[in-house]
Formats: sequence, C-alpha cells, structure tokens
Amino acid sequence: MARVVYCGGEFVAENEAKLSLFDRGFLFGDAVYEVTAVIGGKMVDNDLHLARLERSLSELSIPMPLSREEIEAIQLALIEKNALVEGTVYLQVSRGAEDRDFLYSDGLEPTFIAFTQVKNLLGSKGQKQGLSVNLVEDPRWERRDIKTVMLLGQVMAKRQAKATGFDDTWFFEDGAITEGASSTAFIVTHDRRIITRGNSKAILPGCTRAALLKLCSAHDVVLEERPFTIAEAQGAAEAFQTSATSLVTPIVRISDVSLNGGVPGPVTRQLQAYYLETVNIPKAAG
Repeated sequence: MARVVYCGGEFVAENEAKLSLFDRGFLFGDAVYEVTAVIGGKMVDNDLHLARLERSLSELSIPMPLSREEIEAIQLALIEKNALVEGTVYLQVSRGAEDRDFLYSDGLEPTFIAFTQVKNLLGSKGQKQGLSVNLVEDPRWERRDIKTVMLLGQVMAKRQAKATGFDDTWFFEDGAITEGASSTAFIVTHDRRIITRGNSKAILPGCTRAALLKLCSAHDVVLEERPFTIAEAQGAAEAFQTSATSLVTPIVRISDVSLNGGVPGPVTRQLQAYYLETVNIPKAAG
C-alpha cells in the first residue's frame, strides 16, 4: 500500500504528491522543518516541536500555514492512515511559490507538506553500545537557532564521518563544541555534572534537550548550561547526544579518544531510563 502524505491541502498517495517547480523551499532553501518521534503509535514531545516550528517561521517572517491544533490533527491522521507504530512525522513549511527572485513578494501562501517515516528508534546499536563522533569545524550560517532545510553542511559532515569510520559528527567553533550535526551535545564530568551549551543563535534549541533538562531538574541531577571545549569533551567521564530520532544516545569515542573505556557510562544510562519512562518505555535500551 502506498504511503499517504499531506500535500496541497489534502491527503494523497506519495506518488501523487506535487509541488511547484518555483517553490522557494526548492529554489532557495527558504523553508523550515520539524521531525517528531512516534513510539508506540504516539508522538513524543510534539508540543515542543510545534512551538519551535512556530518560532522558526516567525524568525523568517513566514506565517504559520495552519494553527497548531490543525497541524497536530494532520499528524495524527497520517499516523493512523499509515499505521505508524515507530518512526517519525516530518513537517515542512516553505515561504511559498513564485517566479525565482531573491526578493520575495508580500502575502505569499506558505507551502505545507507532511509525511511519516518508519524508523527504528528504540534498541538500536547506538542506543545499546554508543556512537563514535568525529570533530569538524562548524560550517553553517550564524542563525543555527532556526530549523531551516539548509542542511548541506550537515550532509557533508555526516558523509565524511561515515567515510572515515565514525558514526556521527560534532561541530566546534573557536575551540568549543557547538552541537552535533543533527543533535545536541552533552558531556558528564567526573563529579557527575551534566554540561551542555546554553541556547543561543549558535545552536538549535533542541526539543529533546528541553525535555531532558526538565527531567534533570525533577531528579536533582546537576546540570550546567555553558560552552565546553574540545579538551573538556575528550577528558569527560561520559558524553551523549539528544535528538528526536536518537533520543538519549551515548557517545563513547570523540575523535581518537575513548570515554569510559569505550562503553556507555552509568549517568548516561540513568538519563536514558528517565527519558524512556516519559514515553512509557520501562527501561533504557541495553
């Protein structure tokens, strides 16, 4: 059965979906997106994702195509129509379509599309054994807090990581880690403090990050929001990253330096458990 997607204001089979050749998302990357995890047929942290979608659009002066409630109804319908149990719901909003010009007209109607993807989010190799990350100088524009579809820097970095035997990439700037190529970066100090960079224009305000920060507060886990250097990261007791699709994933090697003997550490395992409990999974993977 063909996957059902949302395009042009209606639900259609994916092979029937059509977008304008002149859509600014296609021509200029003038668009933003969101990805919400689905576990057990239910969306995770979706309120945070819709709030971030609205913020990203506002920063680019693109109007919301529909209300949050209407968008959520479309997400739920896609989950039901595609019988999605585990995976993601993807949303994308572009400024709209018109003949190619750097200067856009006022009053364009945004283009809104949505679709589901089947993905294994729980019990993956990364969740169980941890990932290795290489280090790449951050190649992206300065407004990384806006979740745009301009992802060529991340595509190239992830491709390079795979070609050189790494699982993923962390970016750095001025000697400090900014974030992962598609995730938020965290380290755990030897006295069990969690450190992650504070939100700013230098990083994307992660939704899973926000959920985890609340859990740290609820469980009296000490957390500091500040930049940390490459040396701090490689000298840490543990490290991990968060995102909608990776949840809380251990990092066991940063460039050529292994952490915690190359296995996920106890603090990361506990944080995995706390997070998975919020989506009704009884314990951390592994």
